[in-house]
Amino acid sequence: MQLSLLGLVCLLTALISLTIGPADLSALSVLKAIAGTGTDIGRTIVWEIRLPRTLLAMMIGATLALSGAALQGFVRNPLASPSLLGTSNFAALGAVIAIYFGTSNIFSLAIPAAAISLSLLSVLALMVIAGRDSRILTLILTGLALSSLASALTALALNLAPNPFAAVEIAFWLLGSLSDRSFAHVTLAAPFMIICWFILLYDRNALRALALGEDTARTLGIALDRVRLRLALAVALGVGAAVAVSGVIAFVGLVIPHVMRPLVGYDPGKLLLPSALAGAAFLTAADCGVRILSTTSELKLGVLTAIIGVPFFLALVFRERRGKPAVI
Repeated sequence: MQLSLLGLVCLLTALISLTIGPADLSALSVLKAIAGTGTDIGRTIVWEIRLPRTLLAMMIGATLALSGAALQGFVRNPLASPSLLGTSNFAALGAVIAIYFGTSNIFSLAIPAAAISLSLLSVLALMVIAGRDSRILTLILTGLALSSLASALTALALNLAPNPFAAVEIAFWLLGSLSDRSFAHVTLAAPFMIICWFILLYDRNALRALALGEDTARTLGIALDRVRLRLALAVALGVGAAVAVSGVIAFVGLVIPHVMRPLVGYDPGKLLLPSALAGAAFLTAADCGVRILSTTSELKLGVLTAIIGVPFFLALVFRERRGKPAVI
């Protein structure tokens, strides 16, 4: 019942997203355009401009929320997020490098290609530094160190930008946005995200066992080193692909699992799919919001999700200080 309701919410937010824009299109006009009927202008607007953006919002929201739920279950910490292993920061660094050296002006998909490549490189570095048989704490500390390194290199690129225009382009890209995206971006990101979804859902039983502790999970036959490797690879692929086509969109992976946990229970495996659907609906709604809000230029999507996420994060901190479970 809950999954059906969440699926319906996703469809409704997607339909609303397809109706929002400078050109006034009704829901019926959108449905006709998707079906291949209606006016030529309507079909062009829906298929070339709005549908890729809506699909990316749903895919990215689902990926970030699913990754956040999986990581929170894996490290048994409610404050874990997809940036924990450093993959999102390395993906952002890859895109910044492409902008810095002007590769994006030569090859239109250079930014997402570089972002995905650096996210995979971060996983390799994580496994080499932390070691294959490392415990969860070692993995987290290594991820934080790599994340800090990527952030520092990104700041260095901004500081040494060859011209003001490159610096502005880097800064704007880092704020996160889905404007001017096409099906080329969908095609590039979708395979990596689908692989991420499959791996994380495949390991849902391992996450249930880990909720009882690492030693208990081992006695139940869970190969933690393999689970750790699969999880890191899945998050790198999914989050790297998301950052590659949208820039940095924060707090979705942190907030959404907390919203869903009281509704579906505290089983880490059971939380995954509802979090993915809720994340898809949330980011699609947020993308509608940046287009509806009256501003001189379109508000960046990453800015809006941060505005929503920061108060939520602070509420979690205050609940932790009072000794209550970090669940809202």
